[in-house]
Order: sequence, then C-alpha cells, then structure tokens
Amino acid sequence: YQFKDHSGRDIGLAVTHEEALSEIATRSIHSYRDLPLFVYQIQTKFRDEPRAKSGLIRGREFLMKDLYSFHEDTADLERFYRKADGAYRKIFKRCGLDAYITEASGGSFSKEFSHEYQVLSESGEDWILYCIKCRFAQNKEVSAMNEKEKCPKCGSSIKLGKSIEAGNIFKLGTKFSDAAGLYFNDIKGSQKPVVMGSYGIGAGRLLAAIVEVSHDARGIAWPAEVAPFDVHLIEVRSQKKEVREFGESVYQRMLAKGIETLYDDRDEKTAGEKFADADLIGIPWRVVISEKTLAKRKLEVKPRSQDKIALISETELISKIKKAR
Repeated sequence: YQFKDHSGRDIGLAVTHEEALSEIATRSIHSYRDLPLFVYQIQTKFRDEPRAKSGLIRGREFLMKDLYSFHEDTADLERFYRKADGAYRKIFKRCGLDAYITEASGGSFSKEFSHEYQVLSESGEDWILYCIKCRFAQNKEVSAMNEKEKCPKCGSSIKLGKSIEAGNIFKLGTKFSDAAGLYFNDIKGSQKPVVMGSYGIGAGRLLAAIVEVSHDARGIAWPAEVAPFDVHLIEVRSQKKEVREFGESVYQRMLAKGIETLYDDRDEKTAGEKFADADLIGIPWRVVISEKTLAKRKLEVKPRSQDKIALISETELISKIKKAR
C-alpha cells in the first residue's frame, strides 16, 4: 500500500514482508553454509481491506507474528515445514483452541496447498469443509467437496462450518528469491536460488478466536495459558479494617509466590458489581476476601468455568493454580 508523505517521499505499508526479508537476506546468505536461516518478527501489518468487520477478526491494521525460513532445497524446506506445523499445533492447543489444519490455496506462491489453522466459530468469516472423525479439512474456496459427501480420507460424512483463521503456513519456493536475486553457492560451487517458507499467526485475531470459543453469557473465560492474570482477588467491602489488611496480605503473598493477581479493592463498588466484573473479565480463579473468610482464615474460591464455590486455604489455592498451569 503506497503513498507519499508531506514532503513527497514514497511510503509503503506492507501487507506482508517476503520481499523485504528476501532483500535483507541477500546480505547474509552467500553459501550453503549460511543455510538454513530463520527470521522472526512481530509487528503491525496493514491491509486496504474492503471487508473490515468483526473487531480484531478482520481489520485494516493488525498485529502479526511472522517467521520466514530459508533453505538450500525443497527437501530441507519440507522438513522444517513439518516442524513448524507441529509447533503451531501445540501453540493453538495451549491457547485452548481446537484448530483444524485446513488445506487452502497456495495463491501465487505455489500450486501446492498451503495450510490454515481454522477454528470453528459462528463469528468466523471463512467456511471450511471438515471431517470430525479424521479431521481432514479444506477451505471451501478451494474445495471440490460438498457438505454431506464422504470424506476422501476416511469415508465419514463431510460437514460445512464457519471458522476463524488463526494462522497459516506457506511453501514459497523460489518466487521471492528469484525476484530479489537471493542465490547461494552449493557444495559444488554452483549458484542456486534459496528456497523459502512463510509462517504466520495473527496475534490479535488469535485473542479474538479464543474469546469467541471460550465465553458464556456473563463474559470471557480465559484459558489459564493465556489469561492476563491467574487470580481475580476481590475484597468485599467491610467496616473492619482487618478485612482490608487480610486482603492486602493475601495479595502480597500471591505475588511473592509468582501468582499474577488482579486485586479489586474498590470501595465504591458492591460485591455484586465486583462479581459481575470478574465474570466479564474472565480470569481463571475468582478469590473473595470477606468478614466470613477472615473469621475462618480461608479464601472463597470459584473457578471461572464452574459454579461451585469452596472455602480453602491459601496453600491449597496456590497448589491448584500451579497444577492447572
């Protein structure tokens, strides 16, 4: 996306960075000994997006984690591609997402399929055809399949669903290295183009996908791996200064134990308002300090994803949190 600044100089906002990284790599890659090479970046991307909608799911500006890989041949690219796929599967699983590895168009890069990590959601903008049994999936835009056909892998019925694309991986081949003059000398001294791959996760879109699949009528329910805090500590308003002192001491001990804690000690809010805010924010553990808990030297604890409330000791709570991580 190109335009001129106030003094007439050309400015470019990149939709992606294969070209820039290929040009930069010409300064570092000269021999097969320089390969493979892997370059990461996390930065803002821009799109002249005609269908901006759904908040973080599709916007004109978004945060992206990119990885570009550089290889001496397609066999080495294939090996790393499988490793990247395995890493992405682990990332999405830890984020609490059930991602379908979906065959999609290779675009102008390749005649081979690229692979998208699609999360089923009615808020999604993509449509995928997928098999629940063997988890084979294709993006509807590139698929010759129809809903209720037999899965080509296992014979089960194919389903159609809306989904959110949380990440993707591409085999770029030599398209960008040829254009940038990115060549290397192999072990025999012959000059060859570098083979490239591209791997991306939209950080903002990832958060949106997590919220879309992990919420209820009261608010967000963050998975422990990605929650902004471990504990939402609530002090119920009281005339007894000992309640405030107890809450402060619990808060400080939580921090000392490495438990990230959001402490709601607002005087102007009722207990009901604080509980509603806790459900809305969605931190995994709600912990209440009150006159009742002070009398028993216990904590009132409720996991965000459950309705059961228990009075337990601080030591028990810390043990539960660490087990859940």
